[in-house]
Amino acid sequence: MNIQFKKGVLELCVLSMLFMKDCYGYELVHSISQKISISEGTIYPLLKRLKDDGYFTTYLEESQEGPPRKYYHLTDLGKETKIALTDEWYRFVKGVNEIIKEGENEQE
Repeated sequence: MNIQFKKGVLELCVLSMLFMKDCYGYELVHSISQKISISEGTIYPLLKRLKDDGYFTTYLEESQEGPPRKYYHLTDLGKETKIALTDEWYRFVKGVNEIIKEGENEQE
């Protein structure tokens, strides 16, 4: 997949996953990478920026499999941003799809 496409939607993907439930970093990477090809190196800088911007808080929770895990929890600002970005995404996709279809119709 085109890297520019990914960069534009990863923030929405992370916020959407955290909207459903608190997650730790590797869990986010694993879940997103099942649908979109990404690496850990892509997500962790994004997580830091989103935390610094106030979209979520973090907390540690003990793990049966090793050291404590850092979980990410959406703040009210993060929830509001996720909802706004989702609405924007659907409008954007609708517009792009219309343009693509118009281009296909011109080819016929």
